[in-house]
Amino acid sequence: MQYKHPEILYFLFLLIVPILVHLFQLRRFKKEYFTNVQILKALAVQTRKSSTIKKWLLLSCRLLLLTAIIIAFAQPFFLAKDNKNASNELYIILDNSFSMQAKGKKGELLKRAVQELLEDTPENTHFSLLTNTETYWNTDIKEIQNSLQTLSYSAIPFQLDHLIAKVKSHKSSFKKDIIVITDAIGLEKKQLKGLDQANKPYFIIPKAEQKGNLAIDSVYISQTLEKFYEIEVKLSRFGENQKEVPIAIYNDNKLIAKTLITFETSTKTTRFTIPKKEFHGYVSISDNGLAYDNELFFSISKTKKIRALSIGEVSKNLFLSRIFTKDEFDFSTTTLSSIEYNALEKQDVIVLNELEEIPQALQTTLKSAVEKGTNLVVIPATQTPLSTINPFLNNFGKLQFNAFENNPKRITKINFDHPLFSGVFENKITNFQYPQTKGSFRISGSSSAALYYEDQSSFLTSLAKTNATVYVFSAPINTENSNFQQSPLIVPTFYKMAVNNNNSAVTALTIGNENPFLVDVVLSKDAVLTVKNKAEQFIPIQQILNNKVKLTFNDYPQLAGNFEVYNQKERLENISFNYSRSESNIETSNENAIADYKIIDSISTVFDTLQTERTDSQIWKWFAIFALLFMAAEMAIIRFMK
Repeated sequence: MQYKHPEILYFLFLLIVPILVHLFQLRRFKKEYFTNVQILKALAVQTRKSSTIKKWLLLSCRLLLLTAIIIAFAQPFFLAKDNKNASNELYIILDNSFSMQAKGKKGELLKRAVQELLEDTPENTHFSLLTNTETYWNTDIKEIQNSLQTLSYSAIPFQLDHLIAKVKSHKSSFKKDIIVITDAIGLEKKQLKGLDQANKPYFIIPKAEQKGNLAIDSVYISQTLEKFYEIEVKLSRFGENQKEVPIAIYNDNKLIAKTLITFETSTKTTRFTIPKKEFHGYVSISDNGLAYDNELFFSISKTKKIRALSIGEVSKNLFLSRIFTKDEFDFSTTTLSSIEYNALEKQDVIVLNELEEIPQALQTTLKSAVEKGTNLVVIPATQTPLSTINPFLNNFGKLQFNAFENNPKRITKINFDHPLFSGVFENKITNFQYPQTKGSFRISGSSSAALYYEDQSSFLTSLAKTNATVYVFSAPINTENSNFQQSPLIVPTFYKMAVNNNNSAVTALTIGNENPFLVDVVLSKDAVLTVKNKAEQFIPIQQILNNKVKLTFNDYPQLAGNFEVYNQKERLENISFNYSRSESNIETSNENAIADYKIIDSISTVFDTLQTERTDSQIWKWFAIFALLFMAAEMAIIRFMK
């Protein structure tokens, strides 16, 4: 037992006072004899004995009363079990990502967690609250009540390591208690490196009762007809869900088409036919799972012809004219001696088709064009000198040609994860008709290959630049050296190399993705483009590139939807933003990642645990009660004991 004010115990010396008083009150009885007093004498002896007992009892009660009062004022207590951490600061990390929309026993997980915080957090407890998007330092439950009640779901996924780093950066001389409330969707052990047992982390894992969910993954144009687009919508199913799902497509909030789809497998693709004109709408489904991934917003701009230029011999460019058709492309060819250098930076894609030399003036112009958003395709010639091609490629990255090898090779592998083939193939093809080359250069350097030879060397590789991409073949593809022109791969390969970075297809950007968006507009240096709709408006990061402006959005906008790009009052482009689908699978809760940490069932349990383990047991009240009891005992002795 310890005392809060041990100096008061010196007053125990006052116990000598009642003892002295008791001693002074003791005096001998004087004997007086009377005749015939035998009965009175016996009565006198009885009175002397009871009086002595009474006085000793009174002395004991007074000593105990005074002792109890003095000890009560000294405030005795027993130290708490975890008293060393009693001064710890409290931090609450609350996951408000979209997976917390899932429904538990008492409703949506996030709303229930907020309600428990409001109900079970003591009013006198100070803490800091961190969510995916908001931070409230050194606050209490009353101060942030309104903010909690209006807390919305965040498009930013829950990243525990980032939030822990933010907690650690909040400088303090005290240790930290951390309470993490999350459903553990997407949680990985590597995110827990910043946590340690010294910081006493507690995890509360709200669990969803309904694990089934449907999500719209993507929308793309599968076929372009004379007057119509055929678009395909890809959906995913997670867990058990309803078999028939209604799906509808809207343009400017007007219903265009609606149907029922049935899931036989975990993925489903359905097709719609829409008029071949500007589109600004969304696809919608209805299911019993998460709500955030039930809509996918997308836009299709007015058809713009892609400007494509091939530099090389006319006879070798004939196959490109069959790919870059007049309905979608403004395709032209030129020889090396007839180049109009002023027109190069205005092209969307330039193909260097088997040039044996690349003049310095052309190298400089092409480098500038790539920096301003023009895709470049390099097809080497058999006689291309390494002293010419390698310095040219050095302008774009670490990629080098080695000596030409007259060795036949088959092209056997497609990198389906390469951006060039994104959305091209519904399934991964492994048994296609393999094209081949009779001779090729061996490419060395760090680059991302899209097509591989059977010996795992690169046939087609790419160098991604800030605003464009440089594609490099390792071999000539003329009919004398290769049958690649007869392969089914040639059309999607060259088509995607031309349309990448071009906005003529479906625009359905993901919030938080740093992929740029190019707008065809000529701006003055002081002009600024604005992105807005009825609910939100923001100015993206922008860079003027000759006759285009590159927009980068980072974490904007905050809400998914259809937007327009404006130059002051002039609408330039339609653009659509969607939430990432990374949290659509509710079944991926990874509780094993936190097996080494404390898992608590509710917020009230956490506060009860902290209260029990870190609060000293105050016992001065018991001594105050004892003092009252001794006082009552003294009064009873005085009144009733003769």
